[in-house]
Amino acid sequence: MLKDSIFPQANSQAKRIYVGIFGSHTCDHNTAKLAESAGEHIARMGAVLICGGMGGVMESACCGAKRAGGTTIGILPGINANEGNQFLDYRIVTGMGDARNLIIVHSIDAAIAISGSYGTLSEISFCLKNGVPVISLGSWQIPGIHLVTDDPEQAVQRALAKAIQ
Repeated sequence: MLKDSIFPQANSQAKRIYVGIFGSHTCDHNTAKLAESAGEHIARMGAVLICGGMGGVMESACCGAKRAGGTTIGILPGINANEGNQFLDYRIVTGMGDARNLIIVHSIDAAIAISGSYGTLSEISFCLKNGVPVISLGSWQIPGIHLVTDDPEQAVQRALAKAIQ
């Protein structure tokens, strides 16, 4: 009990929900807006956003989260912390390339896939294999995904609901 009174922030941090955002490192304007809105809703709901830390969908989601006062973590593919996007609070340098996707999956409570290609599909597959709920926001539609939607707020609400089940 002494530990609780000395480190109250540490205890409250342990209860936070971590939501992964999956998507391509490049994207069009409409996809960027979806990602930004999802990031903003994640932050407003008090969750932490974790992503691959690069551009495109990841950067847009981080931008939205930061605009709403949220926390962002990037699990970077390379060996240089400076390669991550400008909206990251924390940068985890892995030097693992796409293999970092498994680190992302093991660090989250739920995921939202936004558009994307085969890298996004690999993250979705790792989630499904490891029991991490996935919501598709204009992304892959495959068995095991809990919701397919085009509404960022609905996607975040469902991801958070699945994360606490």
